[in-house]
Amino acid sequence: MSKWADLQRLHDVNRGRHILDLFDESRAVDFSVTADGMLFDYSKTSIDSATRAALVRLAEVSGVAEKRAAMFSGEKINDTEGRAVLHVALRAGEEAVIRVDGQDVLPEVRRIRAACAAFARDVRSGAFQGQGGRITDVVNIGIGGSDLGPAMATLALAPYHDGPRCHFVSNVDGAHIHDVLQGLDPTTTLVIVASKTFTTIETMTNADTAKRWMGAKVADPAAQFAAVSTARDKTSAYGIDPARVFGFEDWVGGRYSMWGPIGLALMIAIGPERFDEFLAGGRAMDQHFLTAPFAANMPVMLALVGIWHNQICGHATRAVLPYDQRLARLPAYLQQLEMESNGKRVAIDGSDLETHSGPVVWGEPGTNGQHAFYQLIHQGTRVVPCEFLVARRGHEPDLAHQHLLLVSNCLAQAEALLRGRSLEEARAIMARRGATGAELERQARHRVFPGNRPSTVLAYDQLTPFTLGQIIALYEHRVFVEGVILGINSYDQWGVELGKELALALQPVLEGKAGTEGKDGSTAALVAFLR
Repeated sequence: MSKWADLQRLHDVNRGRHILDLFDESRAVDFSVTADGMLFDYSKTSIDSATRAALVRLAEVSGVAEKRAAMFSGEKINDTEGRAVLHVALRAGEEAVIRVDGQDVLPEVRRIRAACAAFARDVRSGAFQGQGGRITDVVNIGIGGSDLGPAMATLALAPYHDGPRCHFVSNVDGAHIHDVLQGLDPTTTLVIVASKTFTTIETMTNADTAKRWMGAKVADPAAQFAAVSTARDKTSAYGIDPARVFGFEDWVGGRYSMWGPIGLALMIAIGPERFDEFLAGGRAMDQHFLTAPFAANMPVMLALVGIWHNQICGHATRAVLPYDQRLARLPAYLQQLEMESNGKRVAIDGSDLETHSGPVVWGEPGTNGQHAFYQLIHQGTRVVPCEFLVARRGHEPDLAHQHLLLVSNCLAQAEALLRGRSLEEARAIMARRGATGAELERQARHRVFPGNRPSTVLAYDQLTPFTLGQIIALYEHRVFVEGVILGINSYDQWGVELGKELALALQPVLEGKAGTEGKDGSTAALVAFLR
């Protein structure tokens, strides 16, 4: 019997039930999880006690606990690449010991973190300067995990910035680097090139552009470059002082790497002490994930809600809706974290999956989304599970009235998705407005909200470095749990390779140095038009 059978049966039996009918005086508490001041409320979903028990059993029979222990102990759970998966080591405590191939990896993690912190302090204090004086701006050049994480986190922690201004360049489109560099002073700008291999074509193309831009104004542009890379031969050939090169091991995947040297720009912006608070938040979520029973375990329950909505209910997307403008880049970050990790089609043994893999993840901050795509969420024909995030308080006490309005909107949207509006209620509204007969009926039908649409709320006190660390680690572990249940490897990404290979082959074709032999008719025609 399939391990999904019990859940599918529960879904089929309760298919027509309204979520509101599940509510009693204790449901909001019983179907919530807390961890270190954070609350995850999943009571506005169709999950009841029997369903939750079946979901927990699914996690148990899938080996989540065993795989979790293997990850934290340094076993090579990324078995298609033969690597450990140890982003948790980057935020581990001072007393921790984690071994890979028998060797404790944490002394080197701490050494590199200390080197990053020392460099960040030098930049922030002015001990390290540009060739025109104190560093005023930092430009981080990377792509994917070398960009999305630190760019998202730097924006999220804007209230804590007391260092140089930080900017991020990722796209190979020349417009991106042009627009970022425009208005900066090359003599007081630090460029961080983030590429593990120092060969990523988008990153190195942008790095070369930045170097030329800087070289037009300073005698030695490489003196204002730092690198996050393990390819020290290439960084030396590029002219970057080895003292400004910070590496990380192959057991840290790009999309999980902002806890280490990839987070250097963030560390410079907020300072090493605040960065340590960010690490502490992630570490606190790690401990909760390791020790809490599954039914009271926030990452596990977040994952099981996702499994219920996607694999059992058949909802192909999930909307991440932070009611926090500074988390504007969180949906994009989670797109990579979740879709690159769990966007697979075969199980670890190479067999075809018996169910769909990860969902499409998307979203925007509230209240902007309310005036854009919430129409489809409320009245469209497809159900989109929504994940709201909201803080009890903001960072602007003089604008507390606006934060209150923000929170009111967040809770109202979740309530509206749950309750909806019946045809009878819509008729009464139109009758009060003076409509009658067929026109009343027509107008009323336009104002019906089906309701019974699931949502969750992740609530916290304030978006601090500690809280952001909790949030990111929470979603990392959610991806892990979902991946284990699906039986896939969440830590490789072969799906990005083919397009890269074909792009390298097409460049000389577009340059006129090669023909279109072997290309399909569409590609050949597009080359002819664009060339």
